[in-house]
Amino acid sequence: MAKLHISSGGIVFRLMGSAREGVRLGAPGVGGCYEVALIRVLRARGGTAWALPKGWVEQGEEPEQTAVREVREETGLQTRVLRKVDEISYQFYSRADHDRISKTVHLFLLECLGGDTADHDTEVEEARWFPIEEASQRLTYKNEREALEKAAVLLEEGEHAT
Repeated sequence: MAKLHISSGGIVFRLMGSAREGVRLGAPGVGGCYEVALIRVLRARGGTAWALPKGWVEQGEEPEQTAVREVREETGLQTRVLRKVDEISYQFYSRADHDRISKTVHLFLLECLGGDTADHDTEVEEARWFPIEEASQRLTYKNEREALEKAAVLLEEGEHAT
């Protein structure tokens, strides 16, 4: 029987000035574009992957709390949760555990309140801001690209104004 892992993380965004490249806002009266924070991590099979920040939900922690904590640890950014964007489920074989893992990841839309991506923890090779369209191209995993697309729609619809 597969072991169950529950993780949580998110799509961290910030609004940039209209001189920056990215997705133009659809919300009336709002100028500029969005950037999202991604992390570059080492892959178990070698090489690196660009991914959304996320990690295990600790005992007694709500998924929203985990998302804020993991984003702070992995990107150095302080955030607030706006809403849930997606829930990703998949299975993989863990060589370390010698078992099949069934993983569920709760992904939230998080507004950046401050911080510096240079303050990421050591498990992350790099944390960096990308225009949302470039972030979609950089993300290694298809399911995370799909979640980012859902978040982009929410942002275009003015979700940031909540």
